[in-house]
Amino acid sequence: MDSQPHVTLEDVAREAEVSLATASRALNGTTKVRADLRDRVLAAAERLAYAPNAHAQALAGGAHRTVGVICHDVSDPYFAAIARGVMRVADDRGLLVMLASTFRDPDKEITYISMLRAQRASAILLVGSGFEDREWGRALASELEPYRRGGGHVAVVSRHRSLRVDSVHPGNRDGAAELGRALLALGHRRFAVLAGPRVLTTVVDRLAGFRDALAEAGVELAEDDIVESAFTRDGGYEAMRTLLDRGTHATCVFAVTDVMAIGALTAIGDAGLSVPEDFSLAGFDDIPVVRDLTPPLTTVALPLERLGEQVMELALRDERSSRSRVLRMPGEVVLRQSTREIEEETT
Repeated sequence: MDSQPHVTLEDVAREAEVSLATASRALNGTTKVRADLRDRVLAAAERLAYAPNAHAQALAGGAHRTVGVICHDVSDPYFAAIARGVMRVADDRGLLVMLASTFRDPDKEITYISMLRAQRASAILLVGSGFEDREWGRALASELEPYRRGGGHVAVVSRHRSLRVDSVHPGNRDGAAELGRALLALGHRRFAVLAGPRVLTTVVDRLAGFRDALAEAGVELAEDDIVESAFTRDGGYEAMRTLLDRGTHATCVFAVTDVMAIGALTAIGDAGLSVPEDFSLAGFDDIPVVRDLTPPLTTVALPLERLGEQVMELALRDERSSRSRVLRMPGEVVLRQSTREIEEETT
């Protein structure tokens, strides 16, 4: 019998009084779970009539022509542009796209995957950074592995080290390194970085690439020069305010995403300062709005819609292989008026 539509993996975890990750692992049997916890989860699933293999059962009678897209925040222009690319390919193939935002909550990602399995989606796309969290990675794999064994297709955008699935990797590390070199060439030697949470692989990769480039030139990026905040416009605003309150000596600020840079630009203006006269400012992604800012934003341009098209194409590949395929899509540094050349300092 199929599971009741309103019963989710999250319901089972709550009923069994265990974490979402433990419930997923116990039900899917892909990793070891303590016997007493497994028994509690299985008993809760039976009481709630939850069927973890709904997708495999559904495929026997024909899967829906539906693609599930799970992203961090569809209101963010980065994800909206990728989603447009996904939808363009899906429309050409006569597929319906279901879109969900996790707001960077790893548990929500696992819950949505479980729901898409129950909804008999023929493909699941994960669009956005993975998490540097081994427990989350195991739980994610325990949901996706049986889904794939049942005939479901999976593809991801960005680095997910715990998954062995087809993926499209934006040039996060290399692009940030190239940006660092371009800013060094303008004469800057004192930098600050507005970073999202370092549990996100995208943040880790962009920060590492930028640091690499500075280190090549003998420039150190100290921990005090890095401010972590939410991966949003408001997060960028607050991070920039923190830098200003510290009395930063940076001449150039790198925000690891354009939306954070937009918030930083406003914070600089609210403090009675200006870009690029007081601070040069750079972002990453090249979302469309940054060309219309005053001043226009220096950034690393990624082919966002193309990323969406490519991940959708990967998910729809007919050939099946035991080896995952990785497509790498480099970024390109675009220098605009938010950064200026300064007289090179001696260090």
